[in-house]
Amino acid sequence: MAVGGGSGVGGGKSDEFQPFPIKDQLPGVDFCLSSAPSWPEAVLLGFQHYLVMLGTTVIISSILVPLMGGGNVEKADVINTILFVAGINTLLQTMFGTRLPVVIGASYAYIIPSISIALSRRYNVIIDPRQRFKASMRDVQGSLIVASFFTMAIGFFGFLRIIGRFISPLAAIPLVILTGLGLYAQGFPQLARCIEIGLPALVAVVFLSQYVPHWLKSRRGIFERFAVLLSVAIIWAYAEILTAAGAYDNRAPQTQFSCRTDRSGLISAAPWIRFPYPFQWGRPRFNAGDAVAVIAASFVAIIESTGTFIAASRYASATPMPPSVLSRGAGWLGVGLLVDGLFGTGCGSTASVENAGLLGLTRVGSRRVIQISALFMLFFSVLGKFGAVLASIPLPIMAALYCVLFAYVASAGLGLLQFCNLNSFRTKFILGFSLFMGLSVPQYFNQYLLVSGHGPVNTGSTWFNNVMQVIFSSPATVAIIIAFFLDSTHSYGHSSIRRDSGRHWWEKFRTYSTDTRTEEFYSLPANLNRFFPSF
Repeated sequence: MAVGGGSGVGGGKSDEFQPFPIKDQLPGVDFCLSSAPSWPEAVLLGFQHYLVMLGTTVIISSILVPLMGGGNVEKADVINTILFVAGINTLLQTMFGTRLPVVIGASYAYIIPSISIALSRRYNVIIDPRQRFKASMRDVQGSLIVASFFTMAIGFFGFLRIIGRFISPLAAIPLVILTGLGLYAQGFPQLARCIEIGLPALVAVVFLSQYVPHWLKSRRGIFERFAVLLSVAIIWAYAEILTAAGAYDNRAPQTQFSCRTDRSGLISAAPWIRFPYPFQWGRPRFNAGDAVAVIAASFVAIIESTGTFIAASRYASATPMPPSVLSRGAGWLGVGLLVDGLFGTGCGSTASVENAGLLGLTRVGSRRVIQISALFMLFFSVLGKFGAVLASIPLPIMAALYCVLFAYVASAGLGLLQFCNLNSFRTKFILGFSLFMGLSVPQYFNQYLLVSGHGPVNTGSTWFNNVMQVIFSSPATVAIIIAFFLDSTHSYGHSSIRRDSGRHWWEKFRTYSTDTRTEEFYSLPANLNRFFPSF
């Protein structure tokens, strides 16, 4: 940024340049964590967040339910259950957890142990597919309940607070970047399943959110904040026209499933009104091996949620989270996992990456907007037919949104580079190595699983194989393990390390009461901090 004058001609003083100033709160955000837009705008923004989280909900349900033996009816019930529980967990997290504007939804981290349970030989004696589905779901429920106590212990007993105090900006950068980039397989590869719908959706969201606001400055906020709603509406209508015109009548079944707007089977299968309730599939069953694998998945979910929390705090223009707030949020993730197990969602939950990216796209980091979105989740989960209509949006359209939203989360990690000394070779090595290994190791594990049908760790113990596959299939988990270890041990004790890693910038946020802004963003409602103090 230029700060000096002079033409530099005839011996005059040449222009002087200085780096952009370091900001512990992101500037340019229209509504920060503790502020809110007008009620009509907040309701529309909340509905937009609900729409964005639907994609992952439908994808995970579509993977798990058929493997468990369920059909369209069971898939519709599971989707409604996930939405109902997501609404509860999002309200709990925004009110009593980190209090950041994050949606708590279904997590990819739990897919491997859930699939392992669904494909277990113990169900071979069950002939009726619906009974097999219920038996699989009860086993998943028991494992989620056990894992929830592990997550609650990590959070509420302060173990994550202790670890969090040693995380520097340097270690956090690979974590946040790969929390976004690690989901690249859910972007363009899924978009390309129906390129004639997915690609126009991607062009539409980029054009409406990035270019139109600069041409129509008087209506800039409308297009910046509602680009997702407008894009989905336009391309969904386009997909309806293609379907009605018979463009996919003689295409392959997979193409029809991805492109058609009437092939999901959800609308006909969903009930008009249904209230999800605890133990709706029966009494949970407990298996030690299954529980250990799900505990490993909950460990991954904590790490990936931490990356999402950091990104959300940036886009909400909040100060960095104190470790005590991070630990409190993990504890409430454990409560959410317990709710998942009680209601039977088929998988655990985590902080939604795509919704954190939407905070950046809209420049609205308001907590109230996310709480309104949670109410939409509860509403549409009960009114099944209406929710099913929205859940039938072709997934390539959602994948187009992910290409933009996951990129915003990754860029939040890149923004943390301002706190580090990028001229340090130690910094360059830790960043480059952790990012490379965070992509390379999961690629090896996933490719091996795809080719061989099992992971590279293939012992006689299924639960151990699943634990290794879950942990090392997560780019964010691999990256933070490597970055945290290197940052804690490489050149330890050298005088410049603290400044090179950016620790001195986050020092005042290590304890809750050091910075006065922390109380504004992270204090509990109704003066509950008196009874549950943060340190």
